[in-house]
Amino acid sequence: MGKVLEEARFAVAFTESMKETAQRQWFFWKLKYRKPDRSHWLSYARFMAQPNAKDKIYVQSQGIATVPNTAFNWNTFLQCSEINQSADNLHVFLLICGLRQVKDPLYLVDAFSEWHQEEPNVYMVIVGPEVDPVFTREVKAKVKRTPGVRLIREMAQEDLHAVMKNCFALVNSSVSEGMSAAILEAMDLEVPVLARNIPGNSAVVKHEVTGLLFSDPQEFVQLAKRLVSDPALEKTIVANGREYVRKYHSWQEERQTYRQLVRTLERSPED
Repeated sequence: MGKVLEEARFAVAFTESMKETAQRQWFFWKLKYRKPDRSHWLSYARFMAQPNAKDKIYVQSQGIATVPNTAFNWNTFLQCSEINQSADNLHVFLLICGLRQVKDPLYLVDAFSEWHQEEPNVYMVIVGPEVDPVFTREVKAKVKRTPGVRLIREMAQEDLHAVMKNCFALVNSSVSEGMSAAILEAMDLEVPVLARNIPGNSAVVKHEVTGLLFSDPQEFVQLAKRLVSDPALEKTIVANGREYVRKYHSWQEERQTYRQLVRTLERSPED
């Protein structure tokens, strides 16, 4: 990362925390690989005071826009997913991710299946592209033998947004995240979010404010049950999440930031 930042004209980070991490990586790279110069004896604070270090990395949150397919048929989707539509008070928890290990789609499967066997009206649906062929086979085999969990192949964005809008809650179980677009899209669509408590998720999900954060599968089930049984909590989370996205994740502002960066490049003399 340090070498990339050294060569880059600009860099963009989603959050201040990401910016600080990148700056430190850059500083330590300079100490290790640059020829002897002032950077070897500069402290990190002095390095960050230099104009090229302060001004190279911009902070711009991910912009979000959702476009649910208005013609999407939810009942047909449930039927294709082999979900019992007649179940009283049906609750579908949606996990959107590419099938690769860093997304950890199987993290909650066993705990969720136990809950489903107690309450047959709850289902988990995993939707996403088959990124890692070997891991995809593992996921398919596990889901096939696990009651209450379904696996659906990648969908068009408009259809995926429609599914999201109709589900009860959006789930994120990733081991690592930059900034999850699915979480932000769910907030924009007024769908409650339950996310694994990792830095990338906790940067946007504030526990019991804009969503719920869990640290293990058992805590996920506890929080999911609480959300199902507490409409007031659901209402609060949904309202706060939508307001948060509108305030901090405007796609118009994101577009303007990148336009300004491109214009700056166009005005800059060639190296």
